[in-house]
Amino acid sequence: MNRPSRRAVLAAGIGAAAATLGVGCSGDTGPVRRLRLATGPEGGPYNAFGKALALAVGAGDLPLEIVPVSTAASVNNLRGLDEGSAELALAMADSAEDAVLGRDAFTGPAAVAALARVYVNYTHLVVPADGPVRSVSDLAGRPVAAGATGSGVRVIAQRILRAAGGAGPGGSGAQALERPLGLAASVAALREGTVDALFWSGGVPTPALSALAREVPLRFLPLDAYVAPLRERHAPVYTAVTLPAGVYGLREPVGTVGVGNYLLARPDIEPYVVRGLLRVVFDRWRDLLREVTAGARLEPRFAISTGQVPLHPGAAAYYRSVYG
Repeated sequence: MNRPSRRAVLAAGIGAAAATLGVGCSGDTGPVRRLRLATGPEGGPYNAFGKALALAVGAGDLPLEIVPVSTAASVNNLRGLDEGSAELALAMADSAEDAVLGRDAFTGPAAVAALARVYVNYTHLVVPADGPVRSVSDLAGRPVAAGATGSGVRVIAQRILRAAGGAGPGGSGAQALERPLGLAASVAALREGTVDALFWSGGVPTPALSALAREVPLRFLPLDAYVAPLRERHAPVYTAVTLPAGVYGLREPVGTVGVGNYLLARPDIEPYVVRGLLRVVFDRWRDLLREVTAGARLEPRFAISTGQVPLHPGAAAYYRSVYG
C-alpha cells in the first residue's frame, strides 16, 4: 500500500488545525485570541522575530493576535511565562533548561513548555582590533559589556568568564569588570572606549555589529575551546559553531559557542492555539528568520530538539499530525 506523500500529510495536518481553530471560511467572526510574546530589546533579533511573527499571524486567517513585548530577553522572558505576564516567549536553550530545572537564576522549576527550536545563537566576543585583549583571560581586571541583567547573553558571558577562571564563584584569577549592558549600549560603550570588550549572543550577522565593524576595526575572539567545559558544567545545549569568513569583514572563520533559541509557551495555553500558531511558523519561517540570522532553515527534526524542556502537548500533536 502506497504511503501518502509528505505534501498530502502536511495538507491534512494544516486542514485539521484550521478546522479545530474554526477558521478557513471568510465569514468567521469568532473571538480573537490575544497572546503576549516576550521578545527582547528593540533592535535585537528576538524583537525582530516577534514583530515578524505578529505580522505573519495578522496576515493569515487564524483568530489569533500576537502582541510582541520588549524585554531584556531570555531570563526575564522565562520568568514572565511562569508568572503569567506573557503567554509566549523566546529564550536561549541554556536559560530555558535552567528554568525547567529550577537552577541558577531560578529558585524553583518554572512552568514553561517548548513549541520549537527555531534557530541557533552564535556567541560573539568582540574587541577593538588594535586593543590589548587577545583572549578571554586577558579580560581580567578590564571593563566588559557582559549583557543586560535578565538576558541570556549575561548567562553565557558569565559562564565563559567563569570557565576561563576570571569571574564569579570558582574563578581562579582576577575578575573581569562586568557591565550589565544590552546590545545598543554595549556597542556604544565599545565605540567610545568605556569597555574593552563586549559579549553578544545572536544570529549572524547581527546588524548592530555589522554597522560597528564598518566604523571601527574589530577582532572577534575564538570561543570554541569553551564548548566542552560549558557542556560538562552546565548542559549539552552548547555546540561548536563558526562565524564564517566574510561576515563583519572577517578574513577567516572564527570558532565559537552556539546555543539554540526556543519559542516557548505557558503549558496552559490551549493545544489548538499552539497548533495554529505552529502552522504559521512553519509556513512563514523564511520571513521570520530573514532579519534574524542568515542561511538558517527551520526543519521539524531540528525544531523538536528542545532538550530538557518538554514540548507543549499542542506542539507534540502538531508534529505528529503533520510530519508523522
